[in-house]
Amino acid sequence: GLCSETVRRAGGSASRALADLAAETGDVTAVSLLGDLSTDLPGVVDATAAAVEGHALGGYRYTGQRRPGAGGRLRSVTVVAPDLQDAPAVFSRACTVVEAVACARDLVNAPASVLTPDAYARVIADLAERSGVTVEILAERELADRGFGGLTAVGRGSAHPPRLVRMHYLPEVADRPKVALVGKGVTFDAGGISLKKPTGMDTMISDMGGSAAVVATVLAAAELELPVEVTATVPLAENMPDGDALRPGDIVHHYGGTTSEILNTDAEGRLILADALARAVEDDPDLLVDAATLTGAQVATLGDRITAVMGTPSLRDRIVEHGRPMPLPAEIATDIRSDVADVRNTGSSRWGAMAAAGQYLAHVIPVGLDWAHLDIAGPAWNSGAARGYTPGRATGVPVRTLISFLGEVSELPTRQ
Repeated sequence: GLCSETVRRAGGSASRALADLAAETGDVTAVSLLGDLSTDLPGVVDATAAAVEGHALGGYRYTGQRRPGAGGRLRSVTVVAPDLQDAPAVFSRACTVVEAVACARDLVNAPASVLTPDAYARVIADLAERSGVTVEILAERELADRGFGGLTAVGRGSAHPPRLVRMHYLPEVADRPKVALVGKGVTFDAGGISLKKPTGMDTMISDMGGSAAVVATVLAAAELELPVEVTATVPLAENMPDGDALRPGDIVHHYGGTTSEILNTDAEGRLILADALARAVEDDPDLLVDAATLTGAQVATLGDRITAVMGTPSLRDRIVEHGRPMPLPAEIATDIRSDVADVRNTGSSRWGAMAAAGQYLAHVIPVGLDWAHLDIAGPAWNSGAARGYTPGRATGVPVRTLISFLGEVSELPTRQ
C-alpha cells in the first residue's frame, strides 16, 4: 500500500527521469507535490521528508573522472509541503540525511587507488573537523605497538599500510546514552593469499561500505545535534597478496588478547572487526552496532536488497523493527572453535557462513552488552540498474537506518 517508502521511491524515480531528460534537452527545474500527500492520504506519514529524501537521493550522480557531457542537469526540485509549523525543521533534517547518504556513496564509489587507508583516514579527519567531531588516527607502528594484530595482519600484504580511525561526537547535554559504532573499512579486497576470482573483483572497492556508513552517521549526528554520545571505531586496511601477506594456517593475536586461526585470508573483515570491537568495548557504551560488507553468504541468503541483522535479541529487534532478524545458532559457535587458537576465522562447512561470521564477532562482545551486527554485503552495492532512489554502484546503506536508530536512542533517559 501507499506509505512513506512509496513516496521516497516515487521521488527518486522522478528525479532520475528528469536528470535523463536534462542530459538530452538542457537544464531542468521541477516542482513536486509528493511532499503534500499526507494532507489528503492519512496512510502516508512524513511525506515531506520522504519526498525530499527521494528526490535528492534519486538525483544523485557519481561521474568519477568522466568528462562532462554536452547536455544539461537537473538543477532543482521544489517540494511543496503542508503549511505546518515544523516544515522547515523537517526539510532541514531530511537534507542532512541526504548529505550523509551521499557522503557514504561518494566514499564507496571512489577508486581504491585514490582511497587508500591513509588517504581515507585523512578524508575522515577533514570531514570530522568541519562537523566538530574529534578524531584520532593510529598508523601502522602505533597499531603494532598497541596490539592490533588482526588489522596489521590483514594490511601486511599491501603497499598501503593500515590505519585505525576513532571518531567521537559529544553532545552539549551531559550524561546522555552512549552508542559505539564500528564499520569495516577494507578499501580493496583482493582476498589476500586466498585470492578471489577475477569476475566481480572490481566491485571490491565497496568492501569499506560499513565504514563509510558509520563515518557518515557520526557526521550526521553532529550536524543534527542529537543528544546522544557517539564513538566510532573504523579499521582501514587493504587486503592484498604479496611475499609478507597473511597465510592460511597463521595464528593472529588480536587487540584484547584473543587469537584466531586463519583458514581463509579472504575472511579478513572479521579479523579487523575483532580488533575494532574489542577497542570499542573499552569506551563502556550502552549499545554497540557494527556494519560490514562481511559475507557472500548474506547475498546468497537474503539477496542484494536486504540487510542481515544479528546480535543480542533486544537491540537486534529494535533495529530490525518489523523485519526478520537472522539467528546466531549455538552449533555454529561450536563449529568455529579451534584446537590451536580461541577461534577459527571460518567454519568447517560452507553452510551457515553468514552466521559463522556473526558468531566470530560475538566472541569478543562482553556478556550483558547490547550488540547488533549488520551484514550489508549485498545492499551496499547495486550492480544492476538504478531503481527508485537507489542508484547504480554505491547505495549508502545503512546510513538512514543508523541515523534513525540514533534518533530513537537520543530519546532514552539520561545515563545513570
